[in-house]
Amino acid sequence: MANSQVQLRKPTLDKDLEKFTFTEQATHFVLRRWTGVGIALVFLLVAMAVASSFATGTPGVLVVAITAALAAYMAMNIGANDVTNNVGAAVGARAMSMGVALVIAAVFEIAGALLAGQGVAATVASGIVDRSIFPSPDAYAWAMMAALISAALWINIATIANAPISTTHAIIGGVIGAGAAASGFHSVQWDAIAVIVVSWTVSPILGGVIAALFLYFIKEFIIYREDKIGAAKTWVPVLVAIMAGAFAAFIANGGTNGTLDLPFRTALLIGLGFGFATYVVTRPIVRRHAEGLDNRNQSLRTLFRIPLICSAALLSFAHGANDVSNAVGPLYGVVSALRSGAESGAVIPLWVMVIGAFGISLGLLLFGPRLIRIVGTEITKLNPMRAFCVALSSAVAVLTASAFAIPVSSTHIAVGAVFGVGMFREWYTRNSRRRIDYIRGRGNRIAPEEEDDPVNVDETRRRYLVRRSHFMTIVSAWIVTLPVSALLSAAIFLTLNALFT
Repeated sequence: MANSQVQLRKPTLDKDLEKFTFTEQATHFVLRRWTGVGIALVFLLVAMAVASSFATGTPGVLVVAITAALAAYMAMNIGANDVTNNVGAAVGARAMSMGVALVIAAVFEIAGALLAGQGVAATVASGIVDRSIFPSPDAYAWAMMAALISAALWINIATIANAPISTTHAIIGGVIGAGAAASGFHSVQWDAIAVIVVSWTVSPILGGVIAALFLYFIKEFIIYREDKIGAAKTWVPVLVAIMAGAFAAFIANGGTNGTLDLPFRTALLIGLGFGFATYVVTRPIVRRHAEGLDNRNQSLRTLFRIPLICSAALLSFAHGANDVSNAVGPLYGVVSALRSGAESGAVIPLWVMVIGAFGISLGLLLFGPRLIRIVGTEITKLNPMRAFCVALSSAVAVLTASAFAIPVSSTHIAVGAVFGVGMFREWYTRNSRRRIDYIRGRGNRIAPEEEDDPVNVDETRRRYLVRRSHFMTIVSAWIVTLPVSALLSAAIFLTLNALFT
């Protein structure tokens, strides 16, 4: 009785208010899923309005407006599916939060697309199929629209299924399928396709090899050294300088849409100079961050955090420079085909590039976080050192391809780099004499599978550092993307052609 208190008011009102609160929370949860869709629809309408205003007086202005909406839809799908490769490694390594990663990727995607996206976009617009063979400009416009629809739909399906596919495969497959349906297989420029397909085959291997080489260097010269922090103070500025020098050389060698197009040797010298300047600036910063750190791997992760963020930003720039073409290439093809006297190799209008650039960033911000977790955490375990190798190798490979106006798959390169890092770790764990001597020198025991002793197959598989199931799933998605997009695009073109001609 002593603990009982007289109720001075009935709790009915409080209960009713709580019910309203729960109802409001539930409503917010349901509406939040549709907020992104609503914003995306508004962006499609804005893209149509922008295209209409700039295409006024052009024959087929309605077709241009509709194609702009399709390009915006394609760009958002690229952002949702493809840009995750740029920051997935950094998020997986916990070097930055999801929010910071999204903002960095969005800003540098826009910069890369607007400053360096012209060359590859022109290749997609005119280098896949021969526009002169098409029966009419309208037929070419329908083909480009069909390519955008098929590629965007397939990417949308893959994003929902959590599969990081190649958006480059999707759009090039769509252009091939629609072009073949419109004017026959002879309209497809197979020599250019052969170069692109070879680049697709080489790019993931290249990304994996470069990433593995960087990781080998870090393990040999930093991680498995008695004075880790001292080694890091020496070599981390060198790695950052390599990254900065590669970017400067790309910019100098025509990386900004030809605004600055210096000879390769001159660009290389500029890259070396910029890299040295970066080393001079970075060295005292790294030393200051290293003060008071313990001589252990956890401290190395702290020192690699800033370089990793910089490399993720560089990769986002490189992706914007290369993959914006997947959205705006067909749009520019339509604009140039319907504009009398326009040449397919002319400078792409700024408004076309803006639609692609902002569409990619908007798609990333609205729909990208889910696949960021797939790439960053579910293929292999990443720490800042490994993630830095992934981002840096991917950026170098994509920038190189962009300099030659080759539409490579950044998905291939980034995922190939992740697998390369994981598989190299498997090899290094079993075969590195330096690692084994380092562990023994500290009095720790070496696992049997790291010695020369035989080990059973099941135990070896259990200790794999790369999840083979994800490897097979992703490769399967890559293989089917181009033919599926081509067939779907051909069907859409035949439907559009039958309905509107």
